[in-house]
Amino acid sequence: DLDKEMTEAETQEKEDQKDYETMMTESAEKRKADSQSLAEKESQKADTEAELQAHTEGKSSAEKELSATLQYIASLHAECDWLLQYYDVRKEARTGEIDSIVKAKAILSGADFALVQTRAHSFLRGASA
Repeated sequence: DLDKEMTEAETQEKEDQKDYETMMTESAEKRKADSQSLAEKESQKADTEAELQAHTEGKSSAEKELSATLQYIASLHAECDWLLQYYDVRKEARTGEIDSIVKAKAILSGADFALVQTRAHSFLRGASA
């Protein structure tokens, strides 16, 4: 009976040892796979962080460019507003310049405008005229 128990105990111990060795082999393989997975994930994280940094810099650059473009558009808008606001005054000035050039050309061609009064010059006589 004692021999039988000893044989059973030895058999059980051999099976337990085999199970233990199998478990240790599987654990080592799992640790190796986990280490590889961790290394891959760390590499992916580093790549993603580099992409994030590049995109952040690109966004900053694009925002500066957008700001400069908006500022340029605002200056163009102000310039156009000024041109529209003073269009009539500028048109009148151009008409006066053209008229003066035509008269000067006529004088150079020999016309005499000495006796022609184009408008009243009352401001030269003073306020009591």
